[in-house]
Amino acid sequence: MKKILFGLLALVFAEIAVFIVIGNAIGVFYTLLLIIFTSIAGLLIAKKRGTKSIQDIQKSMQQGQPPGVPVIETFMIFVGGILLAVPGFITDILGLLFVSGITRNLFKPVIFYFLRKKMKRGQVVILQK
Repeated sequence: MKKILFGLLALVFAEIAVFIVIGNAIGVFYTLLLIIFTSIAGLLIAKKRGTKSIQDIQKSMQQGQPPGVPVIETFMIFVGGILLAVPGFITDILGLLFVSGITRNLFKPVIFYFLRKKMKRGQVVILQK
């Protein structure tokens, strides 16, 4: 828990520093417009990709296949959407990485590794009906 708190605190300070640098470079008004624009554009992208991802989950379940990969992708798009909604340039970059299909494929093995590790320890349990 301390690592998460420290990471969030570091992120806030980094975002403030980036705001100051960009504000000095292009001006406060344009910096605010850029933050608003990236948040709105990012949320629209996340909504479009998220809707498609949920349809992929439904499609795989209708075909009788486990929806593991579509669930991971939907989760990543959801996290990316949250990061895009938070005002800031660093969070916007991270959010776009999670929402973008190319970079999302790079993160999938890391998430699968993390889940397998948690399952071996018994920290994640999959229930079947």
